[in-house]
Amino acid sequence: MKLHAAAFSERGAELALRIARAFGGAAWAPEKYAKNGVLPFGASLGEWTGARFAEAEALVFVSSCGIAVRAVAPHLRGKDKDPAVIVADERGLNVISLLSGHLGGANELALRVAGIVGGRPVITTATDVNGITPPDSWAVQNGCAIENLPAAKHVAAELLAGHAVGVAVTDELQPAPYPVTLWLRPKDLIVGVGCKRGTEPELLREYFSDFMKESGYSPLSAAAVASIEQKRDEAAIAGLAEFYNIPFETFSAKELMALPGEFTPSPAALAAVGADNVCERAAIAASRGGYMVRLKTKYPGVTFALARKRSL
Repeated sequence: MKLHAAAFSERGAELALRIARAFGGAAWAPEKYAKNGVLPFGASLGEWTGARFAEAEALVFVSSCGIAVRAVAPHLRGKDKDPAVIVADERGLNVISLLSGHLGGANELALRVAGIVGGRPVITTATDVNGITPPDSWAVQNGCAIENLPAAKHVAAELLAGHAVGVAVTDELQPAPYPVTLWLRPKDLIVGVGCKRGTEPELLREYFSDFMKESGYSPLSAAAVASIEQKRDEAAIAGLAEFYNIPFETFSAKELMALPGEFTPSPAALAAVGADNVCERAAIAASRGGYMVRLKTKYPGVTFALARKRSL
């Protein structure tokens, strides 16, 4: 886990190191407390927080809540983008879920850290304290992306009021079945891609958006992007995977050609890269036993195909 723990006293640094080691992360403190495996901040707290905030899955502040709030405030981007942030006092008596309790997993992290340090987890989200499973937590636990995040707040409020709610769990683009529908997109689709060398990243993303719309599937259900190994450094394909925060997998021509089944053949592709179909074969390879839901579809200099995994 990409976890960073920050402390501001000698006792706090010891606790931060204990927490960080439990998650394979790193502990940080001012220079005078940076010893025995604790790293020095090497910059102002604001600069340190900005650098960690951009790449971490979780930040732990062994400090007051005030220090943590002031440190992270300038870097907040949104509940679907921010890392989990928790706060623990230097004695480990209280472990507080401060930010991204559901989508970022701070509530769960606070429970785990409290168990490690023998402290009391402090969870303040309304659904949790009322014993209701919040929709955004359910989505994370079940490998789904939330398409319309504002609806999650509405659904949570309705659940708290004891009302029926409308939730749709599907990778397909459909008319909304309820007056307010929370769309949860299972990550079950593999996108196979082939493209000309040097394809513009923005153009590939535009074609991908069109492809998914024409295919009738949500792009948020993409679990991975796949291609042939010659494309492992193709900026446009790597950029597509990065844009949707999903893995980019590549396979050798030998691996692709060894796959059983029927694929749309291309003599030109076979001559160029050693595989008669890159997008379909790569999608099936990355689906690990899945099946095609959209065959090879051509755009100028680009091909896409779509496979569905058999299980999430």
